[in-house]
Amino acid sequence: MDRQDACPTLVEAHRLPIGVRNSFVSPQPAIYLKRVEPGPDKPAGLFFRQTMHELSIMQSALDQVLEKARQAGASRVHAIRLRIGALSGVVPDALQFAFEALADGTPAQGAQLLIEDVPARFWCATCRHEFAATRMFAECPDCHRPSAELRAGREMELTSLEVD
Repeated sequence: MDRQDACPTLVEAHRLPIGVRNSFVSPQPAIYLKRVEPGPDKPAGLFFRQTMHELSIMQSALDQVLEKARQAGASRVHAIRLRIGALSGVVPDALQFAFEALADGTPAQGAQLLIEDVPARFWCATCRHEFAATRMFAECPDCHRPSAELRAGREMELTSLEVD
């Protein structure tokens, strides 16, 4: 069977945490313009959005992807799956932008970046149950006591990639 006809291979990454290097230098721009639609708390127009945070995160993830692909003997990456928590501080659109900029010229160029959003879940010790929240300082919807135990929502993990 010809290598081009082969199906991509799924490489499990076993939920590798995405580390961020302290010294990241990129030839890519650190900011970009984004059109913001008007809303109750923001006027319409063009705003600068900082992406350096997402660039360094994506560079770390891409380094892991390329290393895993090399270990698997692959020459091309077709899909990358990440788990990103709602309270991780990462903006998925900025992560996608960073991926497209950084993957250019690598075996991951043209690959799909699939991001699984992980909602924030907290534990209420009083009521003894988990509950969802959208902010870091969450209170139990039943007893209204604040929770200090975040169970999910800060993930930044590489879960798998498809290669051939």
